[in-house]
Amino acid sequence: MAGRVDIDFDNEPIGKDQKGIDVFLKDIWPTRDQVSKVTAEVITPEMFRSNYESITDGNSQWASLKASTSKLYDWDPKSSYIHNPPFFQSMKATPEPIKDIKQAYCLLNMGDSITTDHISPAGKIAKDSPAARFLRENHKIQDKDFNSYGSRRGNDEIMARGTFANI
Repeated sequence: MAGRVDIDFDNEPIGKDQKGIDVFLKDIWPTRDQVSKVTAEVITPEMFRSNYESITDGNSQWASLKASTSKLYDWDPKSSYIHNPPFFQSMKATPEPIKDIKQAYCLLNMGDSITTDHISPAGKIAKDSPAARFLRENHKIQDKDFNSYGSRRGNDEIMARGTFANI
């Protein structure tokens, strides 16, 4: 691994003092008691109270955001990052009873260490991929703005194209 430095701070000096004597981290690192003393002198409960009593109010940028009052998410049909998937489009307020699955076959039987992260793409969207063509043709997105599959994972149309193009 390029650029990795392994230092044994207990046995290797981190430098030398003005007299050329080895200086170890333990020589300059504060003790737990020293840190506790300074903390007790400068950190007060009032600092936390004043900081957290209005934390949910946010700042002026937060307050100026426009938000719907609807209990349902307002899907933006022009968004290329978040798309209303078909299973939401056909979902009713009251779900239908669960039906038995009959004559189904297991497509993949994986161990516990395999997740959807292993089969779903997350890297850069290649310029010649089906997802890239979809972004260009349906959303007029330029190649430089494709971003990654990970950033567009909220769009089922992009992810389906990415999954089937994923080597």
